Amino acid sequence: MSNIRPGTLLKQKINERRGLVVAGGANALAARVIQQLGFEAVYLSGAGITNTFYGIPDLGFITLGDLAQHTAAARDAVDLPIIVDADTGFGNQLNVRHTVRTLERAGANAIQLEDQAMPKKCGHFNDKSVIAADEAASKIKAAVDARQNDDFLIIARTDARAIEGFEAALERAHKFIEAGADLTFVEAPTSVDELRRIPQALPVPQLVNVVIGGKTPTLDAAEFGRMGYGLVLYANAALQGAVLGMTAALTRLRDSGRLDEDSGLVATFAQRQQLVQKDLFDTLAAQYKA
Repeated sequence: MSNIRPGTLLKQKINERRGLVVAGGANALAARVIQQLGFEAVYLSGAGITNTFYGIPDLGFITLGDLAQHTAAARDAVDLPIIVDADTGFGNQLNVRHTVRTLERAGANAIQLEDQAMPKKCGHFNDKSVIAADEAASKIKAAVDARQNDDFLIIARTDARAIEGFEAALERAHKFIEAGADLTFVEAPTSVDELRRIPQALPVPQLVNVVIGGKTPTLDAAEFGRMGYGLVLYANAALQGAVLGMTAALTRLRDSGRLDEDSGLVATFAQRQQLVQKDLFDTLAAQYKA
């Protein structure tokens, strides 16, 4: 791992605008898998945490406490830069200030804040609504003012594309940049032309959110890099893969009455223990044995 602080490293990578692919996880174990596979950052997905922690849709149910707990666990599990989906910041400008302070202490290196009205929804759901642009910009300003380290990045997301149109979404992104956002994120563009225009129209690095099965066209990361995107987010690819994997393994178990390591459907017992660092804890137990 580089000696450069994770936040500094993340800022450098995003500013390269090469289409850095970031995988999302819903928990510390997923973050560990993401790190072991060689990804350069991990994203803690609000939708993923809501789906896995509570088994319900991404409709604004998680709390700041939930998010801080997952952030701290992921920080303990990986050395990678951690980007945290902080939804709407859990309230007004003062709530946003508290959210930034809490998640920065918990180990986040960047947070994403959006301009939806509560109850917020997944960006690729229908019937969303957004707060006034000036109010949203003031929340971004509060986030920028609240951070303790300049390398703690503020990612400002707008969901206005679906409500007010593409040009209005770009205007909001400009307001967020004026308020101090380090990156902006125009959620759910619906065409390749819109995808191409976003990094051309906005002066700071851009995030593109690739939702598998969502509203935005899926392109290769290299193509997003050529367009000038700083970050290509696959927020819930790991979760969707895990759901499919669980379903396949448990279907075999249900239908055949047994499931073996050589089935090709499960990680081995040894692989699972390696992932959770069982050897490290065995060494520590021997070290501290009375």
